[in-house]
Amino acid sequence: MNISLSDRMVNMPPFHVMEILERAQELERQGRKIIHLEIGEPDFPTAPHICEAATAAMCEGNTKYTHSQGLPELREAIVENYMNRFGVDISPEQVIITSGTSPAMLLLFMALIDAGDEVIMSNPHYACYPNFVRAFGGLPCFVYTDRHNGFMLQPETVSEKINERTKAILVNSPSNPTGQVLTSEMLERLSDVAGDIPVISDEIYQGLVYDGEDHTILEYRDNAFVLNGFSKLYAMTGWRLGYLISPVEHIRTLQKMQQNFFISTNAFVQHAGIAALRGPQNTVREMVSTYDKRRRYLLKRIIEAGMEVESEPKGAYYIFADAREFGEDSLKLSHRILEDIGVAVTPGIDFGDGGEGYLRFSYANSLENIKEGMDRIQAYFAPGKPGSLI
Repeated sequence: MNISLSDRMVNMPPFHVMEILERAQELERQGRKIIHLEIGEPDFPTAPHICEAATAAMCEGNTKYTHSQGLPELREAIVENYMNRFGVDISPEQVIITSGTSPAMLLLFMALIDAGDEVIMSNPHYACYPNFVRAFGGLPCFVYTDRHNGFMLQPETVSEKINERTKAILVNSPSNPTGQVLTSEMLERLSDVAGDIPVISDEIYQGLVYDGEDHTILEYRDNAFVLNGFSKLYAMTGWRLGYLISPVEHIRTLQKMQQNFFISTNAFVQHAGIAALRGPQNTVREMVSTYDKRRRYLLKRIIEAGMEVESEPKGAYYIFADAREFGEDSLKLSHRILEDIGVAVTPGIDFGDGGEGYLRFSYANSLENIKEGMDRIQAYFAPGKPGSLI
């Protein structure tokens, strides 16, 4: 059978962290004890009041299609959240509820990009950004960032990349994979540099900040698209609930796309989102406090193991560590660590060639497991041991 698939899809690189996870799960099925420091998924359960809201919604018959943009009450709760936290005034009409943040990204890049358009983004970057851009014939325009300042996107270098083909500038704070948080000053300068070019701000790790303050691009400009959701802050990855905030003049186009490609987001899951935003936040505060303790412990252990972290991560739940002393090829190194000692970590190459030689460690796991994982790694990398090049 002679079936030809799209070259863009056939040539799409794999999402390496998922392949590491899948191999780790295969080893677990063989009886190995694997320590998971690779996946960006909270190890906390979804708060009971959120689960109860979803159950109640299902029992009450809220299992039908909703408005294509999402339940008005959920969109109102999102608007309230941005006003209460950041003092920004948006309307429910600017919000589209999606089945996770990835579908929001899909809608946005599909709407924005014509063939040959460029989207400026940092390198390293979240692994999937370039693939979304390329899927619609666009070109990722990489700004290589400096490890000495935590790989943060610099306004001056962004300015040098802007040309007549630039369609958008993509920022991510708190950042995956580096855990860095853009300051108010940096976001304002990036907004100034962008001028009339829209800024896409991925704010999915918003609220997971341990040093300094959280911000949204909407504090500095109206010409922006915000990607956000419930997966990280509310430990709701499997619920698949996200949203897109858009300038009002583009909402009708995005709504028509949502109608055609997704119809609407699950009704009872949207009720869970309302409970998450308007219900008690004590579980969130406890989770953030626990992450901070893990962050400080893991950072110390990574440095003790012989890796370098030049700029302390201040958000999300990742540490991006220079592991070149133990191998220049991060993909081979991560597979070797998994196979030899049963610790799963993410290769830096997943986040672009600017991350090669680095490993991303996630502290979305218990302190006990983090300790065991780092004990294994430190012993493995010790001089004269199998993982050491010394």
